[in-house]
Amino acid sequence: MVAKKRTAASSKKKASATGFISDLDCYLFGAGTHYDIYQKLGAHPKTYKGKDGIYFAVWAPHAKEVHLVGDFNNWNPEASPMERISESGIWEIFNPGMKLGELYKFAITTQSGKILYKADPFAFSAEYRPGTASVTADIQGFSWTDSTWIEKRTQADAQKLPMSIYEVHLGSWRKRDRPERDGFYTYTEAAHELAAYVKEMGYTHVELMGIAEHPFDGSWGYQVTGYFAPTSRYGTPEQFMYFVNYLHKNGIGVILDWVPAHFPKDAHGLADFDGEPLFEYGDPRKGEHPDWGTKVFDYGKNEVKDFLISNALYWVEQYHVDGLRVDAVASMLYLDYGRQEGQWVPNKDGGNQNLEAIEFFKHLNTVVQGRNHGALVIAEESTAWPKVTEHPEQDGLGFTFKWNMGWMHDFLEYMKLDPYFRKYNHHRMTFGLTYFTSENYILVLSHDEVVHLKCSMINKMPGLGRDKFSNLKAGYTFMMGHPGKKLLFMGQDFGQLHEWDEKVSLDWYLTDEDDHRELQNYVKDLLHLYKKYPSLYRQDNDWNGFQWINANDGDRSIFSFIRRDETGKKNLMFIINFTPVERPDYRVGVPKRGRYTLLLDSHGAYKAAEAPCFSSSKSECDGQPYSFSYPLSAYGTAIFRF
Repeated sequence: MVAKKRTAASSKKKASATGFISDLDCYLFGAGTHYDIYQKLGAHPKTYKGKDGIYFAVWAPHAKEVHLVGDFNNWNPEASPMERISESGIWEIFNPGMKLGELYKFAITTQSGKILYKADPFAFSAEYRPGTASVTADIQGFSWTDSTWIEKRTQADAQKLPMSIYEVHLGSWRKRDRPERDGFYTYTEAAHELAAYVKEMGYTHVELMGIAEHPFDGSWGYQVTGYFAPTSRYGTPEQFMYFVNYLHKNGIGVILDWVPAHFPKDAHGLADFDGEPLFEYGDPRKGEHPDWGTKVFDYGKNEVKDFLISNALYWVEQYHVDGLRVDAVASMLYLDYGRQEGQWVPNKDGGNQNLEAIEFFKHLNTVVQGRNHGALVIAEESTAWPKVTEHPEQDGLGFTFKWNMGWMHDFLEYMKLDPYFRKYNHHRMTFGLTYFTSENYILVLSHDEVVHLKCSMINKMPGLGRDKFSNLKAGYTFMMGHPGKKLLFMGQDFGQLHEWDEKVSLDWYLTDEDDHRELQNYVKDLLHLYKKYPSLYRQDNDWNGFQWINANDGDRSIFSFIRRDETGKKNLMFIINFTPVERPDYRVGVPKRGRYTLLLDSHGAYKAAEAPCFSSSKSECDGQPYSFSYPLSAYGTAIFRF
């Protein structure tokens, strides 16, 4: 009797015939809390009944039958039937003798009898485009050597650290002069050259576009079919691990773009995965983005939430990435995003908020940051949704940072103006300083601003020749002084001339030309100055960290302000002239008597021994008790320490 009870209990734990997936696995997956589900579903090297091979499991609850297909069985959709695991909707098979590096798909027979050939949603690797098969891979065994970096990240408070992000599209950052694979750098090759460039320039982080596998280059990686597979365009999972590890060893953080907002309709992808809507909402008024022609994840379905949350954790925990920038958050939060009246379904309260997506974000951010202290989750949220970076306990969404899209729009609209008209638009530059404490912001000049006929950053600037460069120097100086972390897209730091094109490399030859090289060196000086002085980053969301000297000098289009840290020492004062008019008699008000050391002007940073000093005197100006004269050049910039 006792023996029978034990047998029954043990069989209950063993949900699948192979024993690789238990009842507990099925329960947690169905509850949306199996945060390591990628270790069970997908393809995994195993030993079963004394034989080595690959174990496969796939979630396809609506399927009539599921078969494993690949080169090993000549893609025969009847040769390798998978077995359904109870009521979980999961199908499994152990394929003895199968090796790593082999192609495979799932042949899913729908209830109507149609056979769909689907890539594995949990595959760790994918076939090089235009191929669409999954590839067996093992992500265990890489020898990580970045423990010091990870430990430091765990102990740090990201809000109090400098963060200057270099946004990169690996496929077009640089190209190799070779025909294979379109001249793409491998992850390994890119690691060395990118780390060297980022260190030299003074950036703290790299943000990579389009690393998860995607079929179409022109989507830039925002139309994902392989959420768990680093794109094979640049190499293998192990090579991508090398990339992250190498950057960490060089003191550089790695952030990935992450796309839980939508997925494409490609036949091998997630759309109608088992013949019916599975990963997406069934109602097209919720399940499709009309503007993008893509599907929307069903954030109310536990298994889908589990898929996405486990994917976020996968990149952070298996690949050691330091953060995820979540794409198109607004499209998830609003049910009427991109839709006309009658094209969307209100929530249970009659509103346009997607309550399921709100809950999902709170869940995601709590788990990711709870399990990985110091990991960043960054929202690209383009509206005024409240409390994006507030804790879920305070009814916030729980993101670490939010892209400041409002600042970006106002800044670019101002910078594009002929200097004569800037005096009528002074408010565009000051408005951001009225709300900078409302969220934990990142100031961004991203890839989105230099495509689709928007012009490159340098060509947005008014004027001709050197005036364009002078304008951009002034703009970058204002950005560096404005509270908030920083992000620049590749090419913007040296004045890339043509719009970004994912098909070709940046024009690195431009850095041999005087104007471009001077701009690059100027940005380098700004970035190193930013990292050196805590006043520029310690109080990014604190009113005590910023003080206007003169916010109202619109007629001359001059801005002057102070940045401070908690100590009140080594404060920095910025003066920026946004017109081509020299002001040799310019006088600036300052809060106290003393010496003001010029760290940087339009020509770049001064060496410590050569930095000029200016002494303030008791003479009221700009509402301050002290002041000093400073000859402000056309498009002049000046950063003083006091």
